Amino acid sequence: MKHIKNFPLELMFWTTALVLLAAANAHEHHFTLCPLANLGYEGWCPGCGLGRSISLILHGEFASSFAEHWFGLPALLIIIYRIYSLIRNNTTSKILTTNT
Repeated sequence: MKHIKNFPLELMFWTTALVLLAAANAHEHHFTLCPLANLGYEGWCPGCGLGRSISLILHGEFASSFAEHWFGLPALLIIIYRIYSLIRNNTTSKILTTNT
C-alpha cells in the first residue's frame, strides 16, 4: 500500500497515453474533445491532429506524422523526457528515504 501511495499518477498517465496511442489506428478519426471542432469550426486548431501525429510516429510513419501536425515529434520527445524525469525523481526519492 505504501508503494501505491507514493507512485506518481502523472507517470502512469503519460505512460498509459503513449501505450494507447501506439495501439490506436492513427488513420481513423475518433471522437474529439476539441471545442472548436465540436462547434463546427473547420479551420486550423493548435491541438487537433496532435494525438494522431504522435500515433503515426509510434507506427514509423514520420512523413504522415509531420503532415498531420508539425508539433508531433517535439511533443513526443517532451513526453518521453517527462516520463524519464518522473522515473528518475521517483528512484532518487526512494534512495533518499532509505538512507535516512
